Amino acid sequence: MIACPASKKLCVGIVTGPHGIRGAVRLKSFTAEPADIGAYGPLSDEAGARRFTLRITGAVKGAIIAELSGVGDRNAAEALKGLQLFVDRDQLPPAEEEEFYHADLIGLRAEMVDGQVLGTVSALHDFGAGQSLEIATGDRETVMVPFTKAAVPVIDVPGGRLVIDPPVGLLEKPEPPSSRDAQEKALMEISQ
Repeated sequence: MIACPASKKLCVGIVTGPHGIRGAVRLKSFTAEPADIGAYGPLSDEAGARRFTLRITGAVKGAIIAELSGVGDRNAAEALKGLQLFVDRDQLPPAEEEEFYHADLIGLRAEMVDGQVLGTVSALHDFGAGQSLEIATGDRETVMVPFTKAAVPVIDVPGGRLVIDPPVGLLEKPEPPSSRDAQEKALMEISQ
């Protein structure tokens, strides 16, 4: 779930396109269980100007098929493509122990075990091999850190921080070759 910065709303899904000719839409759900997107009551756009009741009618690979109130044909469904759907934070159950809403982690200060500030959590990703935190460092770079108990042993949401204990070698930058010959050799190895 993604936080809406100006309010107490969380993004629980996005319309990815129409489905069929009667106004159904495909939704990418950001809830732990994709079908739970319909369990929190009416959904709204980010500003709260448009509200939708949702009725799930099916699922396809990677998406939920749903009908949104007020959307009666394919053209209306097509017009919603890219629309993020939000729910008021108080509609969601509290996170259980050792569980966190992604929105609560975005913006936390990322510190190393020794207290050195690494940067700020800018995003969470799941590319299929487990979740990773994207940390924006002060030098306009980002660092990806596995979001595991070993790599992130402390998460202090009320304190606005988390502690990173990265795997060996994760944050080390490679040494540039020291001579022109070493540079040419490195380039040859890369091109092969």
